[in-house]
Amino acid sequence: MGLQLFLVTAIAVLVAYLIHKWRRNLQYWKNLEIPCDKPHFLFGNLTGVATRRSFNDIWSEYYAKYRGTGPFAGFFWFYRPAVFVLDTSLAKLILIKEFNKFTDRGFYHNEEDDPLSGHLFTLDGPKWRTMRHKLSSTFTSGKMKYMFPTIVKVGHEFIDVFGQSVDKEEIVEVKDLLCRFTTDVIGTCAFGIECSSLKDPNAEFRVMGGRSMTEQRHGPLGVAFLSSFPNLSRRLHLKLTAQPIEDFFLRIVRETVAFREENHIRRNDFMDQLIDLKNNQSLKSETGETVSLTIEEMAAQAFVFFAAGFETSSTTMGFALYELAQHQDIQDRAREECREVLRRHNDTLSYESMTELVYLDQIIAETLRLYTVLPVLNRECVEDFTVPDNPKYVIKKGMPVLIPCSAIHRDERFYPNPEVFNPDNFSADRVKERDSVEWLPFGDGPRNCIGMRFGQMQTRIGLALLIKDFKFSVCDKTTIPMEYNKKHYLVASESGIFLQVKRVQ
Repeated sequence: MGLQLFLVTAIAVLVAYLIHKWRRNLQYWKNLEIPCDKPHFLFGNLTGVATRRSFNDIWSEYYAKYRGTGPFAGFFWFYRPAVFVLDTSLAKLILIKEFNKFTDRGFYHNEEDDPLSGHLFTLDGPKWRTMRHKLSSTFTSGKMKYMFPTIVKVGHEFIDVFGQSVDKEEIVEVKDLLCRFTTDVIGTCAFGIECSSLKDPNAEFRVMGGRSMTEQRHGPLGVAFLSSFPNLSRRLHLKLTAQPIEDFFLRIVRETVAFREENHIRRNDFMDQLIDLKNNQSLKSETGETVSLTIEEMAAQAFVFFAAGFETSSTTMGFALYELAQHQDIQDRAREECREVLRRHNDTLSYESMTELVYLDQIIAETLRLYTVLPVLNRECVEDFTVPDNPKYVIKKGMPVLIPCSAIHRDERFYPNPEVFNPDNFSADRVKERDSVEWLPFGDGPRNCIGMRFGQMQTRIGLALLIKDFKFSVCDKTTIPMEYNKKHYLVASESGIFLQVKRVQ
């Protein structure tokens, strides 16, 4: 009995200690007298996410509530105390000037057990630096020029399929067709596979691509645990990627690499660049080790290229058409520009002529301002950092940092009438006057989006071909104001984007 009593007492003391430590942790910002909402004991300041509120709702509401109270507000990323940036000058320090103190994103990854999680977006420290160095040459303007004709070819097929849909029914749900377009583009450029999702909405690549954005291995409690205790989760060999998604993308990459190498096929696409990196034994890490890519690393990079490229670009194009349907004068001006540029280049959309679509670029930039697909930038502090001239505000090593770029984009201090769609916000004169950190759809600094050029290229091509041949208008099924998907980490419409579409002569 004595031993049993001792064990029970020891367990009770341990539980009491853990509860005390947990509660004390949740008092972190309060004890420092830094503004912070009272956190939920498990979900921190993310309560209601995916049910009552979207992630973007949380960032926007928090920014509106605490803006002006200091350089940052306290926040709880699940159990972990985090920094919620309120000042663009601090954002600039984090992203650019003091980047070496904020190199990591802090997302859970476990490449040993969960190979698809070991991609450029989630990797930290030396692994990120090495991978970024490996991949930087694959997204140069020269490589984009190689891929351009492939995207245009898919674009023309897209216009044919889109036209067939319009001929059947003038009310079109554009989001799905746009997703199928970007799926075929990424599938072709990243994997060298004719996905055929434009012709067949149920094509395997389209289905698995959609599942990769929505299907998770764990529910909310599991995600909270992984996010709160990433090191423990790795020791427990916990995975994040759903098994069918992992199996599919690993199989596709293995088959593609084997087929190309056995048959000596080159397509000058992203997969060719990855194969070159796999076979390049001259690449060295900072420690002098050979760092050629493994098949698993190749699959991870191809996976994130696909997941990031098809979703963000199709969403941006969908929101652009949604706004153009409500602003016919802007749409007419964009159409005239597209037709004029094509006339000057023998009705051919070339890599060079694309740079002349200045107003279309302004439309895309303004769309990304109003509908910032990735509404927050995540960083993690790698060494203690005191905000200049604010000794009370210290960002501790290991602390998550949140930069709410979507909320910044709708701040009237940076954009007059911020809720109004106005491409003139991105005229050359206004861009010149604006600090770079006041427009962050692709991030900024050394860890900005490596695929920015590619994403902008396929978005320009898709929109130019659409606007040239079709007129978009609102209809009874168009949701105004826009309703957003609460379950998605990215900004996305709740139930598609329905527009009336007619051919123009």
